[in-house]
Amino acid sequence: MDETFHLTAVDVRRYDFGRALRGYEPERVEQFREQVAEEIERLTRLSQDFEQKAKGFHEQLRAFRERDKALNDALVSAQQLRVEMRETAERESAVLLREAQSEADRLIDAARNEVHLLEAHLAEIDRARRTYLTQMRMTAERHLAEIESQESAAVGQPVSARASLRMSKSAVPVTGDATEG
Repeated sequence: MDETFHLTAVDVRRYDFGRALRGYEPERVEQFREQVAEEIERLTRLSQDFEQKAKGFHEQLRAFRERDKALNDALVSAQQLRVEMRETAERESAVLLREAQSEADRLIDAARNEVHLLEAHLAEIDRARRTYLTQMRMTAERHLAEIESQESAAVGQPVSARASLRMSKSAVPVTGDATEG
């Protein structure tokens, strides 16, 4: 025999109690049966309402669990993405730093080479200046020696010859050689 007992309002209304002498009042039994049937109907409706609400709650719970899982998955993905982005950014920054350092080294080397070239050029210009000054000094000394030689030779000549000699000296070009005229 099945241990679960299912009683419906219809079962209560249709159940026929046998008649016996000295039994219960039939009107009161009918009234009680009607009350029991109505209570069973109310409880059945209430049970159905609770079952519907429970199904709704279970559906909401399932939806909340799915959302929770989706949120957790999204959070994990976001964390992984953050880690990947950080690693990528660190790799890219390291590459940029190496490239910048390489470019800086190249620029420094180019600047040093330019400085060496300029220093060599300045040294060359300074040598040329000193050579020019030395040549000018030698030329001036030759001219002075010639002037002194001419003056000492002119001391024995008359005054008019000395004047013409001075005139001829002023006509002598500056770039002339000491052996000339």
